[in-house]
Amino acid sequence: MESLEAELDRARDLSVDELADAIESIGFECTRCGGCCTGYAPDEPGGAPAGAGSGERDDDGDTADPNNGDSGCHDEREPHTATVFPDEVRRVADAAEESFGESYDWRDVARPMPFGLSEAPDGEPAGETFEWALATDDCGDCTFYQESDGQGACAVHDSRPLICRTYPFSVALDGTSQPMGEAVDAEGVVRAHECEGLGRDISREDAAELAAALKQRAVRELEEAIGVRDTYDPSAGERADGDVVVFDSEGPKNADGTPVGDD
Repeated sequence: MESLEAELDRARDLSVDELADAIESIGFECTRCGGCCTGYAPDEPGGAPAGAGSGERDDDGDTADPNNGDSGCHDEREPHTATVFPDEVRRVADAAEESFGESYDWRDVARPMPFGLSEAPDGEPAGETFEWALATDDCGDCTFYQESDGQGACAVHDSRPLICRTYPFSVALDGTSQPMGEAVDAEGVVRAHECEGLGRDISREDAAELAAALKQRAVRELEEAIGVRDTYDPSAGERADGDVVVFDSEGPKNADGTPVGDD
């Protein structure tokens, strides 16, 4: 396996034109189905199963409550999980504050990545994990997902994280992520993941824009992985404010995004 630094060099050398060629060959058009933003059934590779949204929503995108307290969520759905970098958490929080006119803190935007965490006796998560996932609502949907007339939208669309900008594509380099299940199509180093929009015509301009974001994400993921490795502190759990420690490129953090203290 190549070192992370070698893979980072490969990511930086990726040709946007070649990535765009691959995306054009596979084809893609977003159908605004919301599958990549919502919780999913355990037997599905990711995203909402066809015809199984996470509950009826009102015109503001909020989950309806037709049964006097029943959230309308489908049972046994896994939460949406999308990696978000530390600087992206802050950018999304700023965008949400501007859009909704209220304060958003770290935990309004992100939660500790669930992978690797266990359940403490009180039912809360515990342990160490790496990186952050976008926050989810009670239905397991991204907290910024909105839906109206059967079409999905993002409340912070212009500031959405790179993984959202580039789904359903990824780059097959060691140290980069493969979101929401195994690849269902491939062209060169580009991998395509489960999405009903695959195989549709895409303009060269849109393919090039997506390719540029895909390269940027590959570089950022590897830079983040190197940062996590270099700032990892195995003793951080002893100083944490709670039962969870999250390691990102900025150092160990508590579950609310504050740095783990040095005392």
